[in-house]
Amino acid sequence: MQDENQTRISSRGRGVGSHFLGAGLAIVLACAAFFSGVHMGSGASADTQMQAGLFSLFFDPKPASVEEADLSEFWRIWELLEEKYVSASSTDSVSIDDRIEGAIQGLVGSYDDPYTIFLPPSEASMFEEDISGNFGGVGMEVGIRDGLVTVIAPLPNTPAAKAGILSKDVIAEIDGTTTEDMNIDEAVRLIRGEPGTTVTLKLYREGETELFDVTVTRAEITIPTVETKTEGDTFIISLYSFNALAESKMEDALKQFSQSGKKKLILDLRGNPGGYLQSAVAIASYFIPAGKTVVQENFGEGLSQEIYRSQGRTLGNFDPENMVVLVDGGSASASEILAGALQEHGIATLVGEQTFGKGSVQELINLSSGSSLKVTVARWFTPNGISISENGLAPDYAVERTAQQILSDEDPQLDAALKFLDGDRSIGTTTAPIAQ
Repeated sequence: MQDENQTRISSRGRGVGSHFLGAGLAIVLACAAFFSGVHMGSGASADTQMQAGLFSLFFDPKPASVEEADLSEFWRIWELLEEKYVSASSTDSVSIDDRIEGAIQGLVGSYDDPYTIFLPPSEASMFEEDISGNFGGVGMEVGIRDGLVTVIAPLPNTPAAKAGILSKDVIAEIDGTTTEDMNIDEAVRLIRGEPGTTVTLKLYREGETELFDVTVTRAEITIPTVETKTEGDTFIISLYSFNALAESKMEDALKQFSQSGKKKLILDLRGNPGGYLQSAVAIASYFIPAGKTVVQENFGEGLSQEIYRSQGRTLGNFDPENMVVLVDGGSASASEILAGALQEHGIATLVGEQTFGKGSVQELINLSSGSSLKVTVARWFTPNGISISENGLAPDYAVERTAQQILSDEDPQLDAALKFLDGDRSIGTTTAPIAQ
């Protein structure tokens, strides 16, 4: 059996070899991370364009856009620094390689996309370790929100969850290192480490007046995939990850639902950071008729988009009066794909909070210098053409769950979903029209 943390490798036919289709963000785990739809590949043209040499970097070969670029000011500044800069000591000079790397970092940073980053050789090597699973962690996912390193979701029964870390906590420091202007991959590198060691995070939490420290002991993480329970006449499925087991586990859970005699269903996607795109499409196929669009993958203006459709393996008749999907700010990527498809096709009613808004795919290009470029190459849209990356998904009924309620194990969102299925429509603020 394929390891549940390996990512499917296939070819998309755009000249980049193989690629990842994981739909999650950077999960700080003790096994392989799911990385925000990362495509893996290396193309000869990319290697040629990014040779670690000054003149080949800017002139050999030149893309069409560079033909129009005026680099005179860049070279003037290079010359001025070469002529006038005095280092603090005779051994503190800046090498040509360091200057080139700095220029590349600046170029990549100008795209203002937290998921498009340049990885120097040392960081590229660590990234390869991340996706192969050779590290320990604390069991949470982090992302960039409003330019800040933010906890998307602590996973159940992990050190992060047990330490009281919550979704939406902002990580200000990692072991004393500020996260200001830090990218996700660097944050993951600092948080991960050998099982049994500790990492101290300085956090900001909405509603708190001061930053506070949380020390977490790293461990090997076992992630639950699906859990089921019943509340009265309602069957509840909690899906925690879109890993390689998710499709079969969801099939088993839906069969349990069918055999239970219950007529009402809650699918809980709160705190689910994503996983494999194909898992989201396969699970959607248990609910959505064959041929209906699950998600659209858009590669940019002028390029054809890829449409993923339901396989039509429905395991029952579902409608928004008898099925609720619970979402929150920790529902990201594959969770948003599934929730958006169920909402727009009139299968389920969404209850909870605005989702995270992670709807992009990254391609990882390995360069001849040992560096890597991770670049956003596509974005996901719902069946109705709504960009998941813009603001995430709005629930049909907005119901907040505060940090204090989470810590005290109160669940007003689940309570609201149960009331909705009992016919109570006064459960929260209506934020979107209910699909019929």
